[in-house]
Amino acid sequence: MKPLRIVFMGTPDIAVPTLQALIDSSHSVVGVFCQPDKPKGRGNKLQMPPTKELALQYDIPVYQPKSLRNEEAEELLQTLAPDIVVVIAYGKILPPWLIHQPPLGCINLHASLLPKFRGAAPIQYAILHEESETGMTIMHMDEGLDTGDTLLMERIPVTEEDTSGTVFTALAELGAQMIVPAVDALQAGTLTRVPQNHEEAIETGKITKEMGHLNFTEPAHTLAAKIRAFNPSPGCYTFLDGKRIKFWHAKIDPTSKYAPEHLQGACGYPKEGTIVHVDKESFSIFTGHGVLRVTEVQPENKKRMNAGDFARGHQLAVGAYFGDE
Repeated sequence: MKPLRIVFMGTPDIAVPTLQALIDSSHSVVGVFCQPDKPKGRGNKLQMPPTKELALQYDIPVYQPKSLRNEEAEELLQTLAPDIVVVIAYGKILPPWLIHQPPLGCINLHASLLPKFRGAAPIQYAILHEESETGMTIMHMDEGLDTGDTLLMERIPVTEEDTSGTVFTALAELGAQMIVPAVDALQAGTLTRVPQNHEEAIETGKITKEMGHLNFTEPAHTLAAKIRAFNPSPGCYTFLDGKRIKFWHAKIDPTSKYAPEHLQGACGYPKEGTIVHVDKESFSIFTGHGVLRVTEVQPENKKRMNAGDFARGHQLAVGAYFGDE
């Protein structure tokens, strides 16, 4: 079969391995679409998206239109004449004319096991929901948001040690492994389109900084999942003596005398947010159900550090309280 003309649409780091796999394949990437360069850092210096940096290394034309919903964009895609458009984390919703233009359609790599966790933050929501697995789905795009027929799906486990950062990396590599066989099979007509069960869909929205606020009336397992889900961004936070402190790593502490299995006959529970144990590596906090063992924190305007070191440096002891400002 002849090599396909591929237009690639993707912007952040998760899209880079997939773009590299297509560049290394027998097919031809005739254009890369990504979001515009954005100012970053203290100097607000313009920074190229990661996919743009990779495309320029291979002299692949890069396009960064502010909108795809105009005649100029339509004329550009007609000139590029792709056989297929491959999309992963582009950051824009494709208009109907584009979805239906390429002969083989537009396919999207989505970082979840669809129909679960459609939308902007599938990795974070999989961890927030305490899923034991997630994966990458390649779907044939339609005019809905992540509602198209699925073509290929691969799974990975999610452990109690995983954060959004580690899952992000694993799924980026998984997408790269899947994309070329998927494109080849689509060209050969050997992929089966499987309609999604829309009744099982779980929608996700954008993650905001405010969502990282820790409420210690929630159960320890919920708080631990939130801390993992929002690592590395935007991070989870609480307050100690009016100063913000971020929690980067925490687990349920089943050994505490305040853990559920140790509470039979106990009385005088501490207030949620109260430290109930401190050791060399961590401190533990009483929650709405169970105890949260915190092992990595970041004080305001400082670097991440071991939670035990933080406790010693601030002379934290049992009875200290984390809560609102």
